[in-house]
Amino acid sequence: MESGDSNIIIHVISVLFNMSWQIFWPLAFGLILSSFIRHLLPVDTVVKHLGKTDAKSLTFTTILGMVSSSCSYAAASLSHTLLAKKATLANAMAFLVSSTNLIVEMFIVLVALMGWTFLWGEVIGGLILIATVGFLFSRFYPKEVEQELRQHIESAEPTKHAHSDCGMDMSNMKHETSDCGMDMSSMKHETSDCGMDMSSMKHETSDCGMDMSNMKSETSDCGMDMSSMKHDHMDMPAQEETGLMSKITKSAGFFQMDLAMIGKEILIGVVVSSILIALVPQEGWKALFISNDVGLPTWLHSLLDVIIGIFVAMIAYVCSVGNLILAAALWHGGISFGGVIGFILADVLTIPMIGVYKKYYGKRPTKWMVGLLFLSILFTGLCVDAIFNGFGWVSTDQTVRTLNQSGFGMNMTTVMNLIFIPLSIWYYRLGKKANAGMGMSM
Repeated sequence: MESGDSNIIIHVISVLFNMSWQIFWPLAFGLILSSFIRHLLPVDTVVKHLGKTDAKSLTFTTILGMVSSSCSYAAASLSHTLLAKKATLANAMAFLVSSTNLIVEMFIVLVALMGWTFLWGEVIGGLILIATVGFLFSRFYPKEVEQELRQHIESAEPTKHAHSDCGMDMSNMKHETSDCGMDMSSMKHETSDCGMDMSSMKHETSDCGMDMSNMKSETSDCGMDMSSMKHDHMDMPAQEETGLMSKITKSAGFFQMDLAMIGKEILIGVVVSSILIALVPQEGWKALFISNDVGLPTWLHSLLDVIIGIFVAMIAYVCSVGNLILAAALWHGGISFGGVIGFILADVLTIPMIGVYKKYYGKRPTKWMVGLLFLSILFTGLCVDAIFNGFGWVSTDQTVRTLNQSGFGMNMTTVMNLIFIPLSIWYYRLGKKANAGMGMSM
């Protein structure tokens, strides 16, 4: 291998390492937060605030998104959680947009890299996009497709086992039998019916048709000696954890399932983005754009630039920092202001993210979702370009300051990673063990 090829590989690996280091803790934090919300947030609370789409609900989702996440994959997980909790699709998509584009971390990087004009462009663009998403998804997303989406979500949820008063899983109960689905043949005749006349049992009751009033309250086996029973139809679990640890364990199960579902898409996104950032020079991005010398009408030139910006984002984006570095390169490569904003906002339309949507919602619902998000971002980019150019707020000589992407150092990223790397490993292993115990290992 020649030294030039070796240097390129080392450079790509360096970019990959630095990018992974910078996005790890926000990704882990977002997914952990999502798992807790998914387990602990009452359905009626979500339905109360997000069960219908209006100005109040969109405001609530915008604020919730701003304080929830800074990674698109974590934001996708959280929006999926809201949908599972019966939020409207429009509110869930508004949350997805706000939690990836209206966050403090992105604002800081934008000012450091590109200046205050781009910060206000991002804020105004984000708000326009949220309003547009709310309108389009509530009016134009087909009801039958949304029903298909929700059925896909429900089919992926862990099965909720209903427990009868006997402390047994009754889901496998044979309806034609009166012995709770158990083989009673090995039990002594005088104890097989808990001392009661079994001939008068009502098959439709959930307590095996027995009068439970005379049972001792501390027993969970209908007063029967369970040791002599055959376990062909049930699996008696070990004593469950209670309290805080039980909640953490159940939440960790959702965390493990999320990573099993979208882990490959995240890895592909990081690798592809690292290669593009490392190998494509600024001149390469310039070749994508239409020169101002072509003489196209202003609106058409802006339209094409926004479309190009969205297209580049779809194949290049993986994290806020990498996205903004590319945005700076695009700006100096000749793209319009609206094109830059469209590129930044299109972090929810990357190819890896579309793969995540397919896993979460199914193919047809994802197609409609991507189409409406594309139209929303395109409209927003055009609006921002018209507003900022119309008022003369765009300066073509804005400078781009260098952002230090050093991996290690005593900074916020290092401190948070030292916390979240071991925490996420422990949390994942806890969730995997919990899911394996329920027969849902992935």
